[in-house]
Amino acid sequence: MPSHDNTPGPARPQITYLPLPAPKAQPQAPRLMPLRAWWNTAWEQGEVLHGMWEDILSIPEAGLRHMAPWLRTVVTVAGLSLIVLLAKSACEVLLQALHQLLTAVPKVQVGVDTSSGVAAVVDQPVRTYIAQHSAGLAVEGSTVYTLWLLTGITGLVLGYLSRNNGVRAMWTAWGAATVFMVWTTTPEAGRTVAAGLAVLAWTFLSAFAMRGLTLRRRVVAGRPTKVTVKPEIHVPVQPPAPAADQQPHAGCPFRD
Repeated sequence: MPSHDNTPGPARPQITYLPLPAPKAQPQAPRLMPLRAWWNTAWEQGEVLHGMWEDILSIPEAGLRHMAPWLRTVVTVAGLSLIVLLAKSACEVLLQALHQLLTAVPKVQVGVDTSSGVAAVVDQPVRTYIAQHSAGLAVEGSTVYTLWLLTGITGLVLGYLSRNNGVRAMWTAWGAATVFMVWTTTPEAGRTVAAGLAVLAWTFLSAFAMRGLTLRRRVVAGRPTKVTVKPEIHVPVQPPAPAADQQPHAGCPFRD
């Protein structure tokens, strides 16, 4: 009779299986291995980094004009960046100095007799006019007075150096405004003399600010007309007719 597993009997020993050995982890390549390989390859003869290093070493012999284009680009960008930084620093210093000047200006009294001599004939009316008409402004009257002085000095200096029509127009408007302020503020008894002195002073300074200005029209000599000769145009030229004594059969009545 065949035996069955479900028949009662003595306990059979169970077969135990040994655990399989875990596979060994494969060693991973370092992350910087591709970069290191490229670095080593790039320094070989004829590669990128080697060629760039050769370009750098050839700068003393090639000079700025004949150096490699990429080096010229780097030098140009670096120079422009340095110029921009210097210009920015200079602008910051100038703006700070101007701010300090304008904030220190309120110590100057406006509308008071702070000047003397011939200059007071023009200076005091201007101070008084600015003090009377700058009450509702967001800046102090002394700041307006300083800006008025800076505008006149700028128009005088730049008009003398640059001969620019825009600067000359600014100088003209500044002088007209000054004469108007002197005429308006000066008492009626001396108004004419004060305005006349202001006009004389402004005219004298205009000899420098308006240097080179003339009312004559500039005559520009015309350029010579260019004659273009086109070789594709051919003019037939007939040879001159021979003289009568040189013609054959000159005395023959039956000639053509």
